[in-house]
Amino acid sequence: MTEYTDEEQRILAYLRDSVSRGEGYFRAKNIAEAIGLTAKQVGSRLPRLAEKSEDVEIEKWGRARSTTWRVTRS
Repeated sequence: MTEYTDEEQRILAYLRDSVSRGEGYFRAKNIAEAIGLTAKQVGSRLPRLAEKSEDVEIEKWGRARSTTWRVTRS
């Protein structure tokens, strides 16, 4: 079983709820505001979560001023 930190668990819970019906596009800043973390805390954890999460698929999608992440249910 994969171990998650408290912050990672909060991020995953938010993403699971947000994409319960399909897919969504997110920026670290918006996730951070919703769960009470900083954008830097979220942004540094998303690439690691993309590798180890089994129930949501996290993909780096685009980069304008900040990275957009595409999240779908696995």
